[in-house]
Amino acid sequence: MRLTKRNMQDKDLSLVIPVFNEVENLRALTVEITEALADQGLDYEIVYVDDGSSDGSFELMRTLHEEDARVVVIRFRRNHGQTAAFAAGFDHARGKLILTMDADRQNDPADIPKFITKLGEGYDVVNGWRENRQDGWLMRKLPSMIANRLIARLTHVPLRDRGCSLRLFRSEVVKDLHLYGELHRFIPEMVNFAGFKMAEVPVNHRARVAGISKYGLSRTFRVILDLITILFLRRYSDRPMQLFGGLGVASGGTGVLLGIYLTWLKVWAGIQGGIDGFHGMKIGERPLLLLAILLIILGVQFLVMGLIAELIVRTYYETQDKTIYYLREVIEAQDPVKPAP
Repeated sequence: MRLTKRNMQDKDLSLVIPVFNEVENLRALTVEITEALADQGLDYEIVYVDDGSSDGSFELMRTLHEEDARVVVIRFRRNHGQTAAFAAGFDHARGKLILTMDADRQNDPADIPKFITKLGEGYDVVNGWRENRQDGWLMRKLPSMIANRLIARLTHVPLRDRGCSLRLFRSEVVKDLHLYGELHRFIPEMVNFAGFKMAEVPVNHRARVAGISKYGLSRTFRVILDLITILFLRRYSDRPMQLFGGLGVASGGTGVLLGIYLTWLKVWAGIQGGIDGFHGMKIGERPLLLLAILLIILGVQFLVMGLIAELIVRTYYETQDKTIYYLREVIEAQDPVKPAP
């Protein structure tokens, strides 16, 4: 069964929580959420997305639903990853506000009212900042610190903590989020690219008390690849020829210049030494000639790739009825009222 996006917003708040083998944390987390929102006067739902758990998490979530109708459970047939879990939760969420968080209880539900207050100051997204992060330094904090600084420098989105899943969105924001692969790590960059206004607030980060962490250094390489994707989408998603064409011109141009240089060497040798000098200058055996030919071929290939990418982009926007811009609002004059005869 495939979930379809819901337009109905009959809830004030939807909490979207991916779950993968967190049976020891789910009941306590549900209690904490209920206590945190008890005096907020909100009509809310807790959307648990079971990402292929095998430890009894789904059975517990079904029990939690039977005990409290505000608990909604979405179950995958297999493990798809956190990005797919967020996407499914966003498609099913019915809240005017949508909050994401982890199921490991390291995010503190008591911070939720703080997010709602901050969003009310005119922001579209509020990101959590784990100011006092309760994780290991070498395996978690150091790689995260390096990644945050590198991504901030390359994308010009100055967030201090991209790894915190505790975020609050207005519903219109997630409608413009198209999540694939493992792009959930770059939600702030995608939100910034769409022109939404973001804020960052410090949150209480807690040490894991049950279950096993699903993160490790192995994801560092995937982050690098996803960063390349985000940089491309951010700068060249609607004009790929500018990237591939630029590389093609640079590569092909360098190859042509090297060819001209080698040709000049041979001609100059002929001017100085006559026919013997001309034949004596062996440019065909020089690695520089091979490099020039290679660069020219690469330049042509980049130009062809740019043309193909342009055709794909145009087909995508036109057949999907997509726009290359994001609208906030339209203010225009109403049709004039005709005076009564």
